[in-house]
Amino acid sequence: MTYRVCFVCTGNICRSPMAESVFRARVAEAGLEDLVAVDSAGTGGWHEGEPADPRTVSVLEEHGYDSEHVARQFLPSWFARLDLVIALDTGHLKALRRLAPTEEDARKIRLLRSYDPAAGDDLDVPDPYYGGRDGFEECLEMVEAASTGLLAAVRDELEGRAA
Repeated sequence: MTYRVCFVCTGNICRSPMAESVFRARVAEAGLEDLVAVDSAGTGGWHEGEPADPRTVSVLEEHGYDSEHVARQFLPSWFARLDLVIALDTGHLKALRRLAPTEEDARKIRLLRSYDPAAGDDLDVPDPYYGGRDGFEECLEMVEAASTGLLAAVRDELEGRAA
């Protein structure tokens, strides 16, 4: 059975598509692409149908990641098919918990940076949208750092299913 992960930010054009691309690459590098499905969405539908922000695209491409993306809004019905819902900041975490139909669904929600031991208490990935390119680079660094721990957690879940 496929393990499904969805990254969620506000508009699904900056942080969550970046996390989706990076984590999909980590999953492929680990040889788990047949076992793990990765996607992303936004808490709102403001950018539905649009590509990722051009700054997100350029930063991803410059670092060797895929940048194909079309924004969409997260729907509460998706919880039933998802194993893990990854929020990019505490605002997204709260919004997702309000959307969760059940307590079981709410337990599927985690903050991305909680998978980065070096993050300490600062678990938000700052929104780069209103800033310059350096914010997108910083976002990528945070996503990459957390992806290692997230991959380890997903691998543990997969091994638990096989046992």
